Amino acid sequence: MKETPRVQEVGAYEAKTNLSRLLRQTRAGKSFIITQRGKPVAELKPAPTKRGNGHWGDMKGKIRVADDFCEPLEDMKEYME
Repeated sequence: MKETPRVQEVGAYEAKTNLSRLLRQTRAGKSFIITQRGKPVAELKPAPTKRGNGHWGDMKGKIRVADDFCEPLEDMKEYME
């Protein structure tokens, strides 16, 4: 059975001083609780990799725009004259 990693607590001053190191560790999957005077105030965790319902660019080559896309609609021609 996979063991859930424990979230490490980090004081605000330490987080500010070592932000680059914490971000590298976060990119690798680790999470942190940032505290002030021993009380949790924020969570630093990896950002989700998906945007909306899919990944950026995953529809490339799957969508075709019609050649007449920018042409006026037949129903609207009388309003555009």
